Amino acid sequence: MPLRTPLFAFHTDHGGKMVDFAGWEMPIMYAGPDGAPGSIVEEHRQVRTSGGLFDVSHMGRVKVTGRHSRRFLERLCTRRISDMEPGQCRYSLVCNERGGVRDDIIVYKIDDDDYFLVVNASNREKLLTHFAEIKGDLVVNIDDRTMKTAMVALQGPKVMEIVAKFSKEIPTLKRYRFVEKNYLILKLLVSRTGYTGEDGVEVVLPAAAVDMALKLLLKDVDMKGASPIIRPTGLGARDTLRLEAGMPLYGHELGEEISALASGLDFAIHVDKDQAERGEPYVGMDALKRVRDGGGPPRKLVGLFIEGKRTARQGMKLLDRAGGREVGEITSGCNSPTLGRCIAMGYVDRALSDKGAKIVVDSGRGETMAAEVTPLPFYKAGK
Repeated sequence: MPLRTPLFAFHTDHGGKMVDFAGWEMPIMYAGPDGAPGSIVEEHRQVRTSGGLFDVSHMGRVKVTGRHSRRFLERLCTRRISDMEPGQCRYSLVCNERGGVRDDIIVYKIDDDDYFLVVNASNREKLLTHFAEIKGDLVVNIDDRTMKTAMVALQGPKVMEIVAKFSKEIPTLKRYRFVEKNYLILKLLVSRTGYTGEDGVEVVLPAAAVDMALKLLLKDVDMKGASPIIRPTGLGARDTLRLEAGMPLYGHELGEEISALASGLDFAIHVDKDQAERGEPYVGMDALKRVRDGGGPPRKLVGLFIEGKRTARQGMKLLDRAGGREVGEITSGCNSPTLGRCIAMGYVDRALSDKGAKIVVDSGRGETMAAEVTPLPFYKAGK
């Protein structure tokens, strides 16, 4: 039986089409305004042009406290933690001993011995086991708060107009910064982060306070009208939005058998972290050093423009145009609502990873599609 988030009643009230996702009952999309049929494309465009509300309570939320919290996170994360400031968020990878990716997470620094982690829903339980293994004799308390809290995301170019109605501070936050706010009996953690390529915030709040918080966040906002500023948005649009923004998804672009160095996330990987001030080696760092010193991973993650109207799907093989030799694999694909063409991400041999390289997608049914390598992301929001 799938788990239900604290927003389950909200989803059903708004015509959410529910599906099982990573063990949670989540909305893939919602009914349209005035009860019209739902549309992932329309929800996608709503976020790009105005704003969308996402339930992301299925994501894992873990509190890490104690005098060795920083050292614990240095052992865990591919990015440095020691130079973070209170109120700062940092995206990082968590690796296995082979340099593959156990998960990608966001670390929030509340204080020197007080941190908060957001992890992927499908990886929460295995990460809790991993945390216990690497903790060792460190003085650290690990508190899984997933079931005690909820998390919502407001994303889109008009979102800050809504946020400004109840806080003048939040719209001034820089990207990957957060504040803790107290409103009446509510304690909210609000970060300027997201997974859509648009501006916006993500809010962590007590599970029991969801109804009150939504009324506060969405005061005077009509989400059921013909042209709402914000409307509920499901997992379908969340996926096409993140794909246009070139953001990796665990189980697609990231995985235990994929080298972290192949993912294009070099900004989040410090291979020599043990040489930095107060830095420590993390699990998988030695394996990543060997890959780097050996010339790098044999394949790299790239963006692809696909000719025609057919969508490339995960697992489809990539071939070279000369002799039909296998050179890679599709990890994600969609028909981009913003660009009006088919796009995909995939891993290809390094020799074919430069912009403009011509390759072929094999559908596996005797048909092929021409493709061209293009830099990621496919889409960047205007400032």
